[in-house]
Amino acid sequence: MENQTSGTEFVLLGLTRDPLLQSPLFTVILITYLIILLGNMVIMMVIRTDLHLHSPMYIVLFHLALVDICYATAVVPKMLVNFLVKGSISIAVNACMTQMFFISLSAGCEVFMLSVMAYDRYVAICNPLKYQEAMSKHFCYQLVGSAWAMGLSYSVLNTIPVLNIQFCGHTEIKHFTCKLPPLLSAACSATFLSKLTLFSAVIFGSSSFLLILISYIYIIATVLKIQSAEGRHKAFCTCISHFIAVGLLCITALFQYTKPKSVSSIILDQVLSTQYSILSPMLNPIIYSLKNKDLKPTLGRILKKLQ
Repeated sequence: MENQTSGTEFVLLGLTRDPLLQSPLFTVILITYLIILLGNMVIMMVIRTDLHLHSPMYIVLFHLALVDICYATAVVPKMLVNFLVKGSISIAVNACMTQMFFISLSAGCEVFMLSVMAYDRYVAICNPLKYQEAMSKHFCYQLVGSAWAMGLSYSVLNTIPVLNIQFCGHTEIKHFTCKLPPLLSAACSATFLSKLTLFSAVIFGSSSFLLILISYIYIIATVLKIQSAEGRHKAFCTCISHFIAVGLLCITALFQYTKPKSVSSIILDQVLSTQYSILSPMLNPIIYSLKNKDLKPTLGRILKKLQ
């Protein structure tokens, strides 16, 4: 504790220090980031351009694409810089806290935005005659605003307690980003409040996942009651994209924060973090566009105009 200090910088261990792996990983992560930016920006442009897509489902999808861009941008640029640096990778405390704030904001918004999409699908399938009334644009914007507000609250709740934590000199963060769990493991002072905050974050995420799960229980029950195979297939197709996105993000994130210590390791934590902070933002535009009969024609018309 004699070496205890408020700290001026941290040392990020990154994904790897192996020179043979750094260049290939830099190329892969850079291409992935460009796909994230291009794919999500295309989704946003298509929805913004076509007035027929200004419906609640696509309004939420627009904001989900924006959140994915924010999420990846909070993580990837620093990773790319780290791959180009030989030796120790330092990051200022203020920069680390800023990165943690935006990662938490993006993660919180993503989870609650998926909850809004689940509710939208629930109303569309279980109460189709009341869909226009129940999911008006005004109410949809309220739900989207609430998702952003919940994400901001989650981020502030995570960040403020960490500002009062003291860290040891030459503090190493065994991760490629400044996330709350690695920061807590590197702290010298008591972190009870921050651990309590981390537990509340698990409650936030679990509550959102529970809402999604309840929505899909009702959806599946309603779909099974449809007599025609064509009707069941059509109803199922309206949910499959969202179901895959939820599986990729929520299940991985929940496992990350609730797994027992006996299966914890630095490599496993980094693999899971890479999945839901980089791969999910890359795959979401592909998932939603390939299975969407409205987005593909609009995108085709836009591409023809650009030729």
